Amino acid sequence: MTYRTDEPLMAGVELGGTKIVCLLAAGPEDVRDEVRIPTTTPEETLPAIAAVLEKWRAGSGFEALGVASFGPLDLDDRSPRFGQIVATPKPGWGGWALTALGENMGVPVVIDTDVNGAAFAEGRWGAARGLRSYAYVTVGTGIGVGSVIDGRPVRGLGHSEAGHLRVGRLKGDDWPGVCPYHGDCVEGLASGPAVAARAGRPGGALESDDPAWTMVVHALGGLLHNLVLTTAPERILIGGGVADGQAWLFPRLRAALIDSLAGYATADRIAAGLDAFVQPPGLGARAGPLGAIALARNALPG
Repeated sequence: MTYRTDEPLMAGVELGGTKIVCLLAAGPEDVRDEVRIPTTTPEETLPAIAAVLEKWRAGSGFEALGVASFGPLDLDDRSPRFGQIVATPKPGWGGWALTALGENMGVPVVIDTDVNGAAFAEGRWGAARGLRSYAYVTVGTGIGVGSVIDGRPVRGLGHSEAGHLRVGRLKGDDWPGVCPYHGDCVEGLASGPAVAARAGRPGGALESDDPAWTMVVHALGGLLHNLVLTTAPERILIGGGVADGQAWLFPRLRAALIDSLAGYATADRIAAGLDAFVQPPGLGARAGPLGAIALARNALPG
């Protein structure tokens, strides 16, 4: 049920590879408007988003704008390309500046990756509330990871691209993978397109015992292993189209992680609370769109 709260009203834009979701909301229980726009060319898509934002600004208004986008993005505020989509496999979108969406809005604007946005939404309203460090993994058309440490996303020269980590391969598996940049990185082995290419059918059409899932579980288990030993999350949430509705996948991923860690470092603590450590997002499929609202909320004090 949706009802009105006293929380500040935010505008959020989640840019996905096939669609954009624009939300006017204060949080998951107070959504005033939602507009979906197909992701076509930037020349068509960005003005359509701007028109929605202008309508909201002229109406009830909003106190901040959050933009959660596919990437990679230039998020270095010292860079002349800050806010641009860079080196993306999405045709036609490289070099486009998302900062243009905030022009003339007169409110704070926050731009980040879609997975970082979803991670912040889970930290504010979902299954990561109260945690200091956690990760949100989306497994869909691509694989992305949003890692939050002490309330801040992992950031440096660029933003985290852990979905493109290379992982160990199963013995005898020499399938090249589908990533156009790295071939057999995690995304190249376990994303939706990877499952379809390997099995000849999309993941939703496969039985849980299909051999293709063995490769997916192995690759994702390697990703979880690497996250545990690098960003040290207290919890890992896994969403996205490949994981949604596949409840049987989670026990296999948990087992793969424990097997891969082989008792090292925090493996005993993880094993003691394994079901909670690796779990679906508390906000479900709404984590993505609400991520843009969470980014906007982060721009305000309190």
